[in-house]
Amino acid sequence: MFLVYIILVRLVRVYSTLLVIYALLSWFPGAYQTKLGQVLVAIVEPTLAPFRRLRLQFGGIDFTIVAVFLVLQLLLRLFSYLLLF
Repeated sequence: MFLVYIILVRLVRVYSTLLVIYALLSWFPGAYQTKLGQVLVAIVEPTLAPFRRLRLQFGGIDFTIVAVFLVLQLLLRLFSYLLLF
């Protein structure tokens, strides 16, 4: 079971890194149309879509990626807590 936890932690780290790269691409015009951008959109957007319905935009800043990141961390901590019992 500990091996599953280690794999899950690594997957969350990789996905979190992809979220950061996806967010950074928004600073560059046309970056989402590149091959890297298209791959990131295909990987990240299915997770972001349900959170976009929550309309987490305040003052022109979209906090959707922050919400996904926090939920991933929360689920990881919940899983680690359940693993201890």
